[in-house]
Amino acid sequence: MAVMEADILADENPRDNGERVALMEPLILSSDSRYRSELSDLALELSAASSGFRRSLPAAVMSSLSNLVRSMNCYYSNLIEGHNTHPIEIERAMNGEYSTDLHKRNLQLEARAHIEVQQWIDGGALRGRSLEVASILEIHKKFCESLPDDLLIVQGSVNQKAIKISPGKLRLHDVQVGHHIAISPGAIDRFLNRYEEVFSKLGKSDALLNAGAAHHRILWIHPFLDGNGRVARLMSHAQLLDLLDTGSVWSVARGLARNVDQYKLLLMKADQQRANDFDGRGNLSEMALADFLRFFLKTCLDQVQFMEGLVQPDRLRERIVAWCDEEAKLGEIPPRSAILLEAILYRGELPRGDVADLLGASPRHARRSISALLAAGVLTSESDRSPLRIAFPVKVAQRWLPGFVS
Repeated sequence: MAVMEADILADENPRDNGERVALMEPLILSSDSRYRSELSDLALELSAASSGFRRSLPAAVMSSLSNLVRSMNCYYSNLIEGHNTHPIEIERAMNGEYSTDLHKRNLQLEARAHIEVQQWIDGGALRGRSLEVASILEIHKKFCESLPDDLLIVQGSVNQKAIKISPGKLRLHDVQVGHHIAISPGAIDRFLNRYEEVFSKLGKSDALLNAGAAHHRILWIHPFLDGNGRVARLMSHAQLLDLLDTGSVWSVARGLARNVDQYKLLLMKADQQRANDFDGRGNLSEMALADFLRFFLKTCLDQVQFMEGLVQPDRLRERIVAWCDEEAKLGEIPPRSAILLEAILYRGELPRGDVADLLGASPRHARRSISALLAAGVLTSESDRSPLRIAFPVKVAQRWLPGFVS
């Protein structure tokens, strides 16, 4: 992103060039668009796949899996931004373990901030209001206020003057992203109000079909000095959480990162003006918008289907049992651990008092087994007396969920 020299000296009364909000039309695909039938079918397929996926595992397992997905969502979102923070480093940051290297530590703090914002979203904080202006500002504020100062600075494009990002505040400066010169800072309020007006009135099916449009158009407005891409992906995550019955156990960021060149190319093309009279009736290209919608829906569908295949109970059980057998032979975990993990996988959770009978062991041996598996990170429990649940630490993710981190 380039911050343009003309506005380096912006004050608290940003310049409004008087741009018409019609400049970002069409905000959504028109009801008579020639692309609508195909994209409606894709949205319907995504909705059906999501509903089936949600029913495939116990709720407690889905909850544990969502913790891993948050870390991976952060990892892939970081990759899109050019920040390669290894999942192990992300997990360490969540445990309060930071690198002594300042650059790595800053990236760990950035990752932690991202995960905490997504956890806040996953807890329902934006339910029913994910595309409201106040919510978009709140995402940016919560993310940026947890960042180290080094990551809150951008440079001007001409004199390299440092400008500090204000968490949750709209930009006061002109910016250019690639070939796209964003609207003047004083116009942002008007465009955001129009954005909310249109997207907040959509029914569920139309909102899902146009989820990619909401994603692109907020980037087109470019409301913040920096952090727009991350805010857009977190906003889309919140919207998809509302629209699809999958909780937070898959990540659109993974799909976008794995196709990052196409993602960025289609975003750029969707910035373009209408090509001719056959390219919709708005200022921007309807064909390019439809191309991005198709890509976004297919990416979501691919990720739902990928995760559904990855966590099929029988296949997941086989991988967990194989891991347990190998770890037990190495003396890393107690023998018969597979029996315990398998039971929890199918039941969702297990009272601690049931472990001795399940293993055919004494209460003392059962407690030792529980402690060893808690220490290994593959079991979790809210307290010393709470039921046991399976956990998905990063260190076993590649064995239990092959291909998830790639």
